Amino acid sequence: MSSDYAKQLGGKLRAIRTQQGLSLHGVEEKSQGRWKAVVVGSYERGDRAVTVQRLAELAEFYGVPVQELLPGSTPGGAAEPPPRLVLDLERLSQVPSEKAGPLQRYAATIQSQRGDYNGKVLSIRQDDLRTLAVIYDQPASLLVDQLISWGVLDPDARRAVREDDSI
Repeated sequence: MSSDYAKQLGGKLRAIRTQQGLSLHGVEEKSQGRWKAVVVGSYERGDRAVTVQRLAELAEFYGVPVQELLPGSTPGGAAEPPPRLVLDLERLSQVPSEKAGPLQRYAATIQSQRGDYNGKVLSIRQDDLRTLAVIYDQPASLLVDQLISWGVLDPDARRAVREDDSI
């Protein structure tokens, strides 16, 4: 395994671990010692090669598909993270409900499920964008343009649609 590939793989491992709010010692505790902090840390730094078997086991431990841990094939290193899809809830409340009603109800449902009532912004996933496109009965690219024109979504969100042609 090349050093660059090992470092990219390690970066993916670290990203998944930190997304789950785990420290290296937290991984060791949660796994009841199956995954030693020093070993996982060496995988993340790219100092130690991880076998396919161990990678599959680590993916299972984190609850993610193995392919989520594999480096992307983008030239020059790790893939740029997808843009964050953040709805401006304050701006959304100013859009007439005959236009934004479905989005307002969808956002309220997500807030309820998360217990997140800050009322200012709400992060959504690309899957949420797909669902909203179905609800609005239009391609995601047009929906994104509409949400940008309402001022509830950052223009950078257009990249999310381009990066995932299946949206």
